[in-house]
Amino acid sequence: MTTRSYQLYRYSIPVDSQVVLRNRFLKRREGLLVQVKCGAHEGWGEIAPLPEFSQETLVQAQEQTALWLRQWDEARSRNEKLALDGLYPSVAFGLSCALAEMKGELGEAGNYQAAPLCYGDPDELYEQLDQMPGEKVAKVKVGLYEANRDGLIADMLLEAVPDLKLRLDANRSWTPAKAQMFAKYVKPEHRTRIQFLEEPCKTREESRQFAAESGIAIAWDESVREADFQVTAEPHLAAIVIKPTLVGSLQKCIELIRQAQAQGIMAVISSSIESSFGLTQLARIAQQYTPNVIPGLDTLDLMDFQLIRTWPDSTLPIIGFDSERLEKII
Repeated sequence: MTTRSYQLYRYSIPVDSQVVLRNRFLKRREGLLVQVKCGAHEGWGEIAPLPEFSQETLVQAQEQTALWLRQWDEARSRNEKLALDGLYPSVAFGLSCALAEMKGELGEAGNYQAAPLCYGDPDELYEQLDQMPGEKVAKVKVGLYEANRDGLIADMLLEAVPDLKLRLDANRSWTPAKAQMFAKYVKPEHRTRIQFLEEPCKTREESRQFAAESGIAIAWDESVREADFQVTAEPHLAAIVIKPTLVGSLQKCIELIRQAQAQGIMAVISSSIESSFGLTQLARIAQQYTPNVIPGLDTLDLMDFQLIRTWPDSTLPIIGFDSERLEKII
């Protein structure tokens, strides 16, 4: 009978102190690295609940992971498969990635393109866009300041870079009136180059109404993780944004991607501020299942270090298994 084994590590990496997650500053990113091994085959995954967004805490994720690993090892003697049903999303995703790696089901090639996050300086954006092969896509966070300011910045960038497409993320922060104020400052001829605006309003119905009135395409992000969500083509809906750490198992993410693609909706793999380890795995998932879409994986520069696996061309220092920032749990 093939032997099974597993390991579990916990990491802690300082991040840019200006990162705000809803109601709190994120000062360090913490998570777990899990290894499963069956005979000569091994696979790894990252389990990193995102504070303020995940339903589970890191302590809860660690306890559930340790229990699942023990049960997985015990299931070998009964020649049983252990399901991921009912696990926290971050746990289900990390374990499913580890199992997929172990079985050779996760491709090695990654999509390491990133839509650069722009803060309103066109000159800074030019240099980043020059290095992008193919389509020029940038991302702007909106909803943090006045809606008219956001509209002016988006319009300025689209005016300055004629072949630019923008992805905007409002995190459900606008009332319908504020959303319309934003649209008022984006010239009608520029609106079609907004690839999508993620969840502009507090409810899906308000977001739909905004899209119908403004002609600006929208994307579902938070909605994808709600219990009643179904992938359905509808007017002005351009994309769904899939954050696997918040969604669940790799299989669940793949099913969402397939449903979207079957209906002509773009599926975008996006990060939940994972470490470089998790980000490189997301890049591989993006390449395998959404090969022609630039993923939203531009969060590594928020961190002080890379972890074990490195992002191409990143100059951040790397910490390994011998680092004090990585603690072996099992």
